[in-house]
Amino acid sequence: MTRELTCIICPRGCGLKVEIEDGKVVSVTGNSCPRGVKYAEDECCNPMRTITSTVRCEDGRVISVKTDRPIPKAKMFECMKMINSATAHLPIHIGDVIIEDVFGSNVVATENA
Repeated sequence: MTRELTCIICPRGCGLKVEIEDGKVVSVTGNSCPRGVKYAEDECCNPMRTITSTVRCEDGRVISVKTDRPIPKAKMFECMKMINSATAHLPIHIGDVIIEDVFGSNVVATENA
């Protein structure tokens, strides 16, 4: 199977062609640097995503949050359920942990409240 990807590691945006056999990457072409190969392997075999969203505060406001590390793409909807059911307690500062240990990451505040 062949997948076509655009590498997002640097601003070049290389067009990658990835050959996959038996669930493993066997070749990557189109990359300008070795980081493109790593990106293609990760994206095809173990895709990860950083989640950005909002959490409601106890006073009704909402604050922006994100995961401090990427989580498995397959866990995105479970992560969003956790975020949607959370309530942030004031005061909040950028970097404060709002939810601990969400699939190997923490959900942290990205603004002050």
